[in-house]
Amino acid sequence: MRRADREIKDFDEIIDVLRRAESIRLGINGDPFPYVVPLSFGFEVRDGKVTVYFHGAKEGFKHELLAKNNAVCVEADIFHRYARSENGLTTEYESVIGFGRAIVAEEEDAAHGMDLLLEHCGYPGFAYDRAVLKIMRVYKIELLSITGKRRFV
Repeated sequence: MRRADREIKDFDEIIDVLRRAESIRLGINGDPFPYVVPLSFGFEVRDGKVTVYFHGAKEGFKHELLAKNNAVCVEADIFHRYARSENGLTTEYESVIGFGRAIVAEEEDAAHGMDLLLEHCGYPGFAYDRAVLKIMRVYKIELLSITGKRRFV
């Protein structure tokens, strides 16, 4: 990281940024250009490893690209405000970036991912008909690495 003074080094603080972020942006390898899509998400931390879940329809551009290459980048950020700085104006923010591979979550794993997504979106324990899992696709990304960064004046 170029600006080590802005790096969030504490893992729990990185997770706190992810917890407070409202959405993620998923970067997927496309041809000839990268493809980035904003998504609602859920996540969990087990044994120091972060797993992110998202869902969507069973078909579409995102799914076509993931079928060809499932290596992805996940970005989440929190914009706080524009502020005056020593050089004029800057943005106060917190952000997280992680890398991993998106795989299709099946059956109970997909249901677990949806439960985490609903919880993160403010609807913990929301009762839904699990039959909808048959008409959507749930992905999970076990992050191989995760970093955080913040800037406050």
